[in-house]
Amino acid sequence: MDVLQHLGLALGFATLAGINLYLTVFATSLALHQGWIVLSPQYHDLQVLDHPAVLIVSGALYFIQFFADKVPWVDSAWDLLHTAIRPLGAAFLAIKTLGTVNPVFDVIIALLAGSVALTAHGAKAGTRLLANGSPEPFSNIALSVTEDAAVFGGLSVLAYTYWSHPLLALIVFSTVVSVLFVVTPRVFRFSRTRLWLFWKKLTAPAAALTPTVALPKTLTADADILLRRETTLESTVAWALPCLSAGSKGIPANLHGWLIAIVEEPRQLFFVARRGWRKVSRTLELAGYKVSHEPRFLCENLILYGLDKQPKHVFIFDRTQAQLVAAAVTSLRERLEAPAGALPVDDLNGTGASSKPLNAPISTAESPALARAS
Repeated sequence: MDVLQHLGLALGFATLAGINLYLTVFATSLALHQGWIVLSPQYHDLQVLDHPAVLIVSGALYFIQFFADKVPWVDSAWDLLHTAIRPLGAAFLAIKTLGTVNPVFDVIIALLAGSVALTAHGAKAGTRLLANGSPEPFSNIALSVTEDAAVFGGLSVLAYTYWSHPLLALIVFSTVVSVLFVVTPRVFRFSRTRLWLFWKKLTAPAAALTPTVALPKTLTADADILLRRETTLESTVAWALPCLSAGSKGIPANLHGWLIAIVEEPRQLFFVARRGWRKVSRTLELAGYKVSHEPRFLCENLILYGLDKQPKHVFIFDRTQAQLVAAAVTSLRERLEAPAGALPVDDLNGTGASSKPLNAPISTAESPALARAS
């Protein structure tokens, strides 16, 4: 039972340190210094937190973090700075909690505690990046207060289990860590895409507006192979734009892929992507949909939505592609508004401005596929 109690306390300290290391140390140090908690002999190594220097330094650092955590983007920079500090602090607290004298066991505990803290830190940092995508600062303040409350709540659980229920801390924090291990990879993928969009926005040159812009038709080899699985080998690409998926029915979120229109099927759109071993290729039927272009703070969104409970599809582009997204929306609207059996001819040259019957002849100048065949 003592071993399980030790593990529960060590796991709890590691998790809380990953969320807010300085508050965890400061609150524990203050409780020991004021005599709110009296350590039993098996936890004598934690008595080091009762030192006045630890109380002062941790309190000063928490005071800085208290304000840094509530300022958009400053909080993310602070989290980036503490990517190594929080796991190291968690490893120290776990070793002091267990009070081991075996160096091998110390290394194992340090690695495990560091991994737990890094997982909690990753979830916290990713959530902050999500909040920083909105221009208002109130979500950052709410998250900061919630995290501080969670740390105080976790420390209260540790204090309660210390005296009454030794297994409770192990059960509670094992559940929390299990949830974090499931959620954190998804948060990390989302955070990575947001950082990429932020970097593109930050480094993008001031682009001059042009009256018309040609939609590109070039695909990577992998994207072309995935497209041919959804269409025929003779299909001609009208235009193809690299984008991110926002997540919808049949399309996972945060996939780097391609949004593709082909000449032969004016009322279909294709999304293809590859992530490691995972391959995604989807055909989107445009009938019954409307198309919208929504500029956002970090990105340009192309949105397909219907009025009859059809799934909504959102595709994300970086800010440098604003004109291309606008041209793609124009092309899709013309495809939807064209009479049945008609084809936007200018999709062949990337502008999308008129319609032509599907049974009308297409010249080799209009169609690269026919040119190659001839």
